[in-house]
This record gives sequence, C-alpha cells and structure tokens, in this order.
Amino acid sequence: MDIHIIQTVPPSNINRDDTGSPKTAVYGGTRRARVSSQAWKRSTRDAFDSMLDTSELGVRTRRVVELLADEITRQDSGLKDQAGKLAKATLEAAGIKLKAARKKDEAPDESGYLLFLSHAQVAGLAELAVSAAAAGGTVTIDKKEAKARADQKQSVDIALFGRMVADDTELNVDAAVQVAHALSVHEASNEYDYYTAVDDHKRADSEEDAGAGMIGTVEFNSATLYRYATVNVDRLRDTLGSDDAARRAVEAFARAFVTSMPSGKQNTFANRTLPDAVLVVVRDTQPISFVGAFEEALRGREQDSRIAASARRLADYGKEVQDTYDQRPVAAWCVGVGDRAAALTELGERTTFDVATKAVGALVAERMAGRA
Repeated sequence: MDIHIIQTVPPSNINRDDTGSPKTAVYGGTRRARVSSQAWKRSTRDAFDSMLDTSELGVRTRRVVELLADEITRQDSGLKDQAGKLAKATLEAAGIKLKAARKKDEAPDESGYLLFLSHAQVAGLAELAVSAAAAGGTVTIDKKEAKARADQKQSVDIALFGRMVADDTELNVDAAVQVAHALSVHEASNEYDYYTAVDDHKRADSEEDAGAGMIGTVEFNSATLYRYATVNVDRLRDTLGSDDAARRAVEAFARAFVTSMPSGKQNTFANRTLPDAVLVVVRDTQPISFVGAFEEALRGREQDSRIAASARRLADYGKEVQDTYDQRPVAAWCVGVGDRAAALTELGERTTFDVATKAVGALVAERMAGRA
C-alpha cells in the first residue's frame, strides 16, 4: 500500500535541526523545506494511542528494568522488594545487556540504547520472573524461554516500524513501513520572526524603563509538501501472525500517518493542517514513490495555485510511470479538499477519507484470506 499526500503547512518550524532551524534539503538543484521521516513516524505512533488498544502497542525506553519491575510488582505485589533484581535477571537472560543508569546513582540499570518492547512482551517476561521466584531457592531464569517471550506477540507499532536490538540480532524485527522525508514541491527559504516579551511587573514601575524583558528570534518557513509512505502488508501480517491484526494495523497506520502532525513549535505557530490531497494505491508489485513529479520545483504561474498544480503534476507523472513500467495497481482511492485535487481522479476513485481507509482494510483482509 502506497500513500501519497499533498499538504500545505503555513509558517511553522515542525522539525528542527541542531541549530533550531527548520530542516531543508536540496532536491532537483533547489533548496526545499524538509520534514524528516523520523518526525512523522513519531507523530504517527503518538496518534495510535487514540486508535488502538494499549495491549496492541509497545513502549520504547532505556529504562527497561524499571518498566519490567513495575509489571512484576503489578502481577505479584509480594515481590516488590526484589522486583528490580528479578527484572534485571530476566532481561539479561533474554540477551539484553544492561548498564548503570547515567544520571541517578540509585536508579535501576538501563539498556545501552532505546529498547522497543510490546506491552504483551513485558507482561510475558514478568510472568516468567514471577514463576521463577515462586519456585523458591536460587532464582534461575530460563534463557531460551526469556528470549522467546521477548520475541513473541509483537505490537502493531513494532511490526510497522521495526526493532533493532544491537545485543542480539535474533530479536530484530524488520519494519513493514517505509516513510520518505517530506519535501516541499517548490523552492523554500527560511525566515525569522523577531519577538519581544514584556515584563509585566516591571511595566507597573514608573521608575523603570519601558524596555522588553526578553527579545529573540524564531526561524520558520511555509511549504506545500509532498509526503510518501509505503506498507508491506505481507510482512506486516507475518510479523503480527493474524489477518485481523494486520487489517487493523493497516487502517490505523493510514489514519494516523495522514492526519498526524509533528509537534515542533505548535504553540508558537498553530500550524495544524490536514492534507489537501491524498492518494492511496494498493499494489501487488513493488512500491512506487511519485516524488519525481517534483524534481523540477514548481515555479512562476504554477505557484498561483500550488495545490492544484501539485495534484496535476502528481497525476501526470503517476500515469506516465505506471504506463511506462506496466505497473497496474490493484485498487486506488483519492481524497481531496475542493476542486484543486480533482486531477487525482485520473489515478483513483474519489471518495472520503473514512471510506477510503475502510476500503483499504477490506481489500487487505480479502487478499489475505485468499492467500491462506
């Protein structure tokens, strides 16, 4: 499943580099506004909280000993005093290396990197620790079982975005989703907002000067972005082990990726927008990005209506690529605001976003059932 999006974002700084400037990239010889794939994947994961049950999701943290100890205590409150030691032993048995916490002398050990575990995996590891403690005597955690529980019952977000465990590659999970960096379809340049902040108490003192309490600048840009992501549904199904879970994951990803927005500087710019145009394409061949439609930046008269021009470019380029390489999609749907996205009807059936999302889920379920 490929998702293509045209989205206009007003003055904003939703994804900053190490200097605080909005990220950019040169594409087609022109400087473009850019939002990294990591930023939009994070906002997509955050959106899952309102779409999926907690039991279907995971948690990514270095504080895995604390996380597991809390679950051990929840399962058996009588093990509270030794929960930390049990958690450490269980994680090490699973092949996860731990080290002392960086900032707190008395804090539990941490993993050396962010570790992604599903809530079901945490519960399973805790259950193993509780059972080992109940056996009495010296607590011994079965290594084979611990590793198995750390690699079973993958969550939707782990299946979609993958997991890398540096200590043990057997625990790695290949991502079913690939997300491109969003790029502006036109040349973009950063601007500066000069601001002042008033000292309210000082202003009430007649003997004080009228100067500002603080001054500064915030860098920003505005852009019409082309966004793209693709989902390998077969890999997703294999990782989750369930047709129904794969369908829910596909629908949740489509909804979350399309409607989410990275949170950088939202209070300053209030730049929450929804896409102007969305094209969802289901293929049984390889994924295809249409970013080549914007290798030449929109210029001149095209910029009078960037959304309409972008939709036209996307439709023309998409048709040419599909015709040239005989890439016929299984199905395609388009969603657009007003008439400016009308060109995309040449690539897919126009409908509403909710209908398109459910249609994708139904098609995925149908094809997986046929594969069984």
